[in-house]
Amino acid sequence: MSLTGGNRNDVTQLLPLLAKVPSVAGLVGRPHRRPDVVLGGRGYDHDKYRRLVWALGIKPVIARRGTPHGSGLGVHRWVVERTIAWLHGFRRLRVRWERRDDIHEAFLGLATCLITHRHVQRLC
Repeated sequence: MSLTGGNRNDVTQLLPLLAKVPSVAGLVGRPHRRPDVVLGGRGYDHDKYRRLVWALGIKPVIARRGTPHGSGLGVHRWVVERTIAWLHGFRRLRVRWERRDDIHEAFLGLATCLITHRHVQRLC
């Protein structure tokens, strides 16, 4: 995944993101190279990207614009929004101060480790 400007549309980074998904080990045999399904909000509702995702062999489950809420995608989206809120708890990630993307990604990795550590401590 590449680091882009804040004013870029998220849907433009959908295909590069799917290309960077690592193999997932599971049952005996060849590991899965791609996910089976991609969940997306209304911001990803473009027929062009639906076709491109289908061409990769991935089923797009994307909410349609202009339809009432209640598709059930909000249950999964809440997890993503919550995680972003946790990352925004770190001031350096809320507003990007670093010019170099490697330093910003290092802070992102550090924040992820700290969040994971806090949740593991609660379990013990």
